[in-house]
Amino acid sequence: MSAKEETNSTSQQKPPTSNVFAMFGGASAKKDEQKKEDGEKKDETKEKEVESKKEKTQQDEDAADEEEPDVHFEPLVKLEKVDVKTNEENEEVLFKIRAKLFKFHPDTTEWKERGTGDVKFLKHKETGKVRLLMRRDKTLKVCANHLIAPEYTLKPNVGSDRSWVYSVTADVSEGSPEAQTLAIRFGNKENADKFKEEFESAQKLNKEAK
Repeated sequence: MSAKEETNSTSQQKPPTSNVFAMFGGASAKKDEQKKEDGEKKDETKEKEVESKKEKTQQDEDAADEEEPDVHFEPLVKLEKVDVKTNEENEEVLFKIRAKLFKFHPDTTEWKERGTGDVKFLKHKETGKVRLLMRRDKTLKVCANHLIAPEYTLKPNVGSDRSWVYSVTADVSEGSPEAQTLAIRFGNKENADKFKEEFESAQKLNKEAK
């Protein structure tokens, strides 16, 4: 064999270079494996960073809770308790019931509602006089306020067995005494009858009072 043929034979038996492996994916597989390992390391690093931040945040919150001062503010204005007088302090309640009150207006010949609420018979502790007082619901504004005079007469309201009509000479619910014709209506006949009974009982007390 000549020297030239030996050289050619040796050249043909050289191992493939890395470029050949690259052509068939050998180098690419190694690179992918390396990338996977690098990615896993990065994920592990991120997890450690997140855990570290969580621990630091918890520590900061705990420290804030421990250091939070007990703050107390004094009110700028001190309000004193005020007793609201109703002018009922010297009276005792003899009877109370819910009703709806109407007032007759002669100029228009119409009945207008005065209010709905509790109507009470109040007896004065010193004079023994009994008056009728009625306040509207919620606002508690007075809509009827007069003595139950012996001469007053309850008359049945036409077409109803649960309401009464009567006239008073001096109702002071508007401030100054005023003659009025009133109609008072109840939830049922039983309440209307009970009101009439108590009304007439109050008239007797006022007749006997000094």
